[in-house]
Amino acid sequence: MIRPKDNQAYKRYRLAKKTPKKEGYFTVFWKKDQDNKNIPYTDEDLGDELVIVIIDDHHCGLFIIPKVVAISKKILSTKNCKGKMAMRFYPSWCTHLNKTAQATQKWQLDYFQKIELEE
Repeated sequence: MIRPKDNQAYKRYRLAKKTPKKEGYFTVFWKKDQDNKNIPYTDEDLGDELVIVIIDDHHCGLFIIPKVVAISKKILSTKNCKGKMAMRFYPSWCTHLNKTAQATQKWQLDYFQKIELEE
């Protein structure tokens, strides 16, 4: 977790990693419960935003997902939703996607910011 400035709420950051066999970048969002079992992040764990960081050679970017979107997309667990423990993210340069991945990418790109690296 990072609190950017004194007046701002903290943000939870996760690094997503490229996988060799599927397009996109994979990350997890879980914590340990009192019994040391993995459980999804809850709506109370997040702060204002979930930030997914992509660093892949010359491709870099951030998915900055507001808490309300993370809840509506069932990423976070709530009293009415189990939540996710992991998922794949698809930046704009991921182009060879199946229909399910395309649908996921479509909503994700609304929250994606590409970072241009200087050489």
